[in-house]
Amino acid sequence: MDKVKAGVIGTGFLGRQHVRVLSQLADVELVGVVDKNLETARAVAAEFSTRAYDSHRALSDKVSAVSLATPTRKHASIGIELLAGGVDVLVEKPIASTLAEADALIEAANRHRRILQVGHLERFNPAVVEARKLLTSPLFFEVHRLGVFAARSLDIDVVSDLMIHDLDLVLDFVGSPVERVSAVGLPILTDKVDIANARIEFANGCVANVTASRVSTEKVRKLRFFQKSQYVSLDFSRQDVVVLSVENRPAGEPPLILPRRIETARTEPLKAELESFLESVRTRRPPAVSAESSRSALALAHRVAIEIQQHASRLSLSPRRPWSESSSES
Repeated sequence: MDKVKAGVIGTGFLGRQHVRVLSQLADVELVGVVDKNLETARAVAAEFSTRAYDSHRALSDKVSAVSLATPTRKHASIGIELLAGGVDVLVEKPIASTLAEADALIEAANRHRRILQVGHLERFNPAVVEARKLLTSPLFFEVHRLGVFAARSLDIDVVSDLMIHDLDLVLDFVGSPVERVSAVGLPILTDKVDIANARIEFANGCVANVTASRVSTEKVRKLRFFQKSQYVSLDFSRQDVVVLSVENRPAGEPPLILPRRIETARTEPLKAELESFLESVRTRRPPAVSAESSRSALALAHRVAIEIQQHASRLSLSPRRPWSESSSES
């Protein structure tokens, strides 16, 4: 099998991880990396034995697939150009800054018959894969994604940076239209919202309570959901699942609670994500994470951000540079 000629555009924190993983895959030829700071690109290229370029145009005619890990505001303009040039694209989440930009990316992929996958890597977390097998009709979600502050992804707020992972998963797990959203959030260390909580109500009656923070004192990555006679808790970091099931007993006896832990074969979600993308590149099958589903997550993130802004305005706590749908910086 011929190796897929691939490259990475953007060699910041996330982009460098893409470079690392691609350099380790036997069926990939890592052709080069791109960064607007050529010295940064050269340093990464030297570390992983590839070539450095200072623009995506210099790389695009040499590859058939790329990981696009630039700041979010550049996703649409660069992605559309790559797709039009015949390159398949894995774009980091969020898919774009605005819904209009997301639509333009999707339209370009469809028109030029290219693979467009979005980097919702938690879909490939072994704990998520196992938890999905347990789904019946979830009624309530409690999700926490908390992290210590790091000077990365500060061009977007915590909703688009961290919470969007869980918004995507909850939408995928519930499979019902969103009816109502309420949310609160605050800027703490940056000029954008750094901590946020959202309550999402679905048409089928399910409710999700989702919290994200990039200014916490510890790292927490957990999702819990309740469904009839069962409670399921998954830990993204440990990559395991704990299930508590209720077994009814004869009349007059208390129900029996049966706990079990589902151990998984630990894998790196980013590696699984990139392998899935490359499989789509080779077979031309639709990607495991469609751009359309990522657009839905972005739309929900926008609703959450708008609710945060409206709540802040009511309390005269408006962030210094409020998010808006038309913003090119979110």
